[in-house]
Amino acid sequence: MRLAAIYDIHGNLPALEAVVSEILEANTDQIVVGGDVLPGPLPRETLEYLLQLDIPKHFIHGNGDREVLAQMSGIDSEWYRAAPDLWREPVRWTAEQLSFEHRQLLASWPLTYRVKLDGLGDVLFCHATPRNDTEVFTQLTPEHRLLPLFELPGVDVVICGHTHMQFDRVVGKTRVVNAGSVGMPFGAPGANWLLLGSDVELRHTAYDLAQAAERILKTTYPQAQSFIEHNLVEPPSQEETLRALASAELK
Repeated sequence: MRLAAIYDIHGNLPALEAVVSEILEANTDQIVVGGDVLPGPLPRETLEYLLQLDIPKHFIHGNGDREVLAQMSGIDSEWYRAAPDLWREPVRWTAEQLSFEHRQLLASWPLTYRVKLDGLGDVLFCHATPRNDTEVFTQLTPEHRLLPLFELPGVDVVICGHTHMQFDRVVGKTRVVNAGSVGMPFGAPGANWLLLGSDVELRHTAYDLAQAAERILKTTYPQAQSFIEHNLVEPPSQEETLRALASAELK
């Protein structure tokens, strides 16, 4: 069986469409959507595009999806109360674009998904870590900090996202692979994702950035120009992102 893992789409439908085109060309049997479909500039369109795909799909939630759901439910979470308005604005706007049916959909997504794949063994999909959807670690986080999280009985591989940077490392006896981000990558422009079969392939998909920018500018997304500049045209480098995350990573 071949399985695609797509994470951190963040409402970037043009990037998602390009990735799905490659997923279908690869004769993929199913897709795992690993959280943070939201927030972003084309939230309703992105959800509806994913739902209409004629391929088995499994969704897990990310912290972004959870924060949007909280706003749709009239709840100001602890994160929302403490965050600067620059971060809250996309969450608030995204929640306003969605329907009651979308709210029910988001509420149904589990924290993790588990599947057995020939060649890889027992694979666990989570958003950030198996423990929750917000913990930060990178390819540089010392192994001893991660061992309590990733020494899981019967699990051979953990697939995660959240930090928007692809990597493939081993923690104890567990292989841990970050899918990167479809919609908000750090590093080279484009979309990052994984193709799993007998092994794990780190994939990068190029797409028409100018056309994507034009579509995003036609929305009412309050941070459209910034999204285009910092997530499509010139994403932050992995080096500067690693420095920025150093203070937030697991201790």
